[in-house]
Parts: sequence; structure tokens; C-alpha cells
Amino acid sequence: MTRSRFASLLTCLVLIPGTLFLGTRMEGRWYYLTSTMVIIETMIPFFLAFETRKPQARELVLISVMCALSVVSRVVVLIPNFKPMTAIIMLTGIALGPEAGFMTGAIGAFASNFFFGQGPWTPWQMMAYGIGGFLSGVLFYRKEQPKPVGLAAFGFFTILLVVGPLLDCCTLFTTGSRLTWRFAVTVFGAGFVYNLKHALACAVTMLLAGRPLLEKLNRLIRKYGMMDARKEG
Repeated sequence: MTRSRFASLLTCLVLIPGTLFLGTRMEGRWYYLTSTMVIIETMIPFFLAFETRKPQARELVLISVMCALSVVSRVVVLIPNFKPMTAIIMLTGIALGPEAGFMTGAIGAFASNFFFGQGPWTPWQMMAYGIGGFLSGVLFYRKEQPKPVGLAAFGFFTILLVVGPLLDCCTLFTTGSRLTWRFAVTVFGAGFVYNLKHALACAVTMLLAGRPLLEKLNRLIRKYGMMDARKEG
């Protein structure tokens, strides 16, 4: 396991959850500080991914474009609870690696909330969306990419079983209510319908746009020799 991958796992499983836990103990607009800390923490494994080589500026530009695209995909689509943002984040992880996927998810959530409103939910969204991008990169980066149906199924179940429940944890831990099994079941039950719509939006986006977008990204990577030009591919 490379240092960047180990740092990514440490960040996802320990560092960011610890930051969110400490953030909920703070008073006032703690979420601004917590969101900033999450962004800084996601940068650590991202830059460690370049430990053996010097990154090209065009690689950073491409990742920035994907961050911007994820924000636009959330802001422009006006259908409530039907946003293709997480699909864009996952496709970034598949094409550019888990670290890039995590950073795109975290920054995309933070930036898009300047349109939808910042709040205690922001750092939780950053972690949840980031983990969605990270998982897609771990499973599919530099490997044989699944067919559109496979991409859709992966996106659907990742949202329904991982990203969605992580978003529900925001309600669970930040409302100030007593944490009980009954309260937890109520929160996750109430969030299921939203998570189902979210998962369907991700699946539809993967099915319709996943393959074309990945082909364009892979073409750019090979043409300009980015990300080591996919030596394994």
C-alpha cells in the first residue's frame, strides 16, 4: 500500500470523522472552521499521490474542471432531490484516482453550498460525497471499467448504502436530541426516500453519461500524458 493510499484511508476513517465529532462540540458557526479543516485534510493524501513524480499543471486543471462540473451539475438541475453531482464525483474517482475523487466530492459540496446555504450539514456532505468519489477510485481506477449498467448499479447502491446513511448521520449527531436506537431508526427511516431519489439520480446519470464522460477523460489523459498516461492501461 502506497503512502497516499494509507493517508487516504486514515483521512476517511479517522481524521475527518474526528474533526466532525469535535466540530459538533463547538458553539456558534463551527461548521465554517470544520469545513475548512476537512478541505485541508483531503489535500494531504491528494498531494501524497504525487510523491514519486511532479504533477503537471494540466492535471490540476482537469481536476479543477471536474470540481466545477460537479458544482454546476448540482446547481443547474432544478429537479428537487434529483442531482447528478455524486455521479460526476464518482466518475472523477474512476478516471483520476481515489484521492482526486475524494477532493472533488469535498470541494464540490463546500462550493455548491454557497448557492444552497452553508450549515452544520456542510462538513458531513463533504465527507459523504468525498467517500463516494474515493470508493469509486479504489474499485475502478486503472482497472477495467464496468459497462453503463454496472456503473449505474454501483452508483445506486453506493448512494443508498454508504453516502446516504452518512448524510443522515448529520441529523443524528447535530440536532441536539438524545441519541437512542429509536431516534436513529426514525432518522434513517425518514432519510430513506431522499436517499432513494438521490441514488436514482446517480444511477440515471451513470447510465446515460458515465461512459461518454469517461471516454473523454481517458482520451485527455492519454493525449497529454497525464496521471502517468495510465501505464497500466
